[in-house]
Amino acid sequence: MNRSTTALCLATAVIFLAACSTAKPVLYPNAHFQSVGRETAERDIETCRKEAEAAGAEEGDGRAGEVAKRTAMGAAVGAASGAVGGAISGSAGRGSMIGAASGATWGFLSGLFSLGSRSSEPAPAYKNFVNRCLQEKGYEVTGWQ
Repeated sequence: MNRSTTALCLATAVIFLAACSTAKPVLYPNAHFQSVGRETAERDIETCRKEAEAAGAEEGDGRAGEVAKRTAMGAAVGAASGAVGGAISGSAGRGSMIGAASGATWGFLSGLFSLGSRSSEPAPAYKNFVNRCLQEKGYEVTGWQ
């Protein structure tokens, strides 16, 4: 396996691991929660999540989209700066290619590493659907984590 294949496999694994860490609602221990217990509350959360998905709300928060956006921005900035540097040295095309590759790599890696520092909250529509579903069942959602 060459270096680029190894790097691609590692990057893919990181994306999948980041996607696996999903947030879930935190319920306030009101009278309803105390009367049904944690086990029933967990089942109700799962039911509301499934209902949200069935209604068309997607859980994903766009983290993969953020990585793609940073990669594209890095490639564009790298290509522009590489072209300028290449023009000065007499090879704008080659400088542009090298700049685009290094910029894309920088953008991709910075996007991946920023995932760990950001909240893993679901998309707003999904979160609102689940919150409302739980509220209608008698729960109080205090937040997501």
